[in-house]
Amino acid sequence: MCGIVGYVGQRNATGVIVSGLQRLEYRGYDSAGVALYSSRRKALVRVRSVGKIAALVSRIETDVPDQAGLDYTLGIGHTRWATHGAPTEANAHPHFSRSGEFAVAHNGIIENYVA
Repeated sequence: MCGIVGYVGQRNATGVIVSGLQRLEYRGYDSAGVALYSSRRKALVRVRSVGKIAALVSRIETDVPDQAGLDYTLGIGHTRWATHGAPTEANAHPHFSRSGEFAVAHNGIIENYVA
């Protein structure tokens, strides 16, 4: 079953979101991801992985600059249960807009995505 966790505040969003995703592990999932915004860098970063939250945490530790700091005070995380499409990193959420300016996580199937 999918789950979404979001955070906006003064604390490190990475820790808050990962903690929230870990609390959703009992629901079952096959992939997970986070999108984090750094107001200092004015940059949106995304990390996704197939498998358990521990695999995502490992990727965050290596792929997100200064993830332990307070650079990221806004973000969204998602756990995915693949009912359509294979459990792959490309299918994991959050998804980026073509411009890379925003990230979205959703539960369900978007059937009119082409339009």
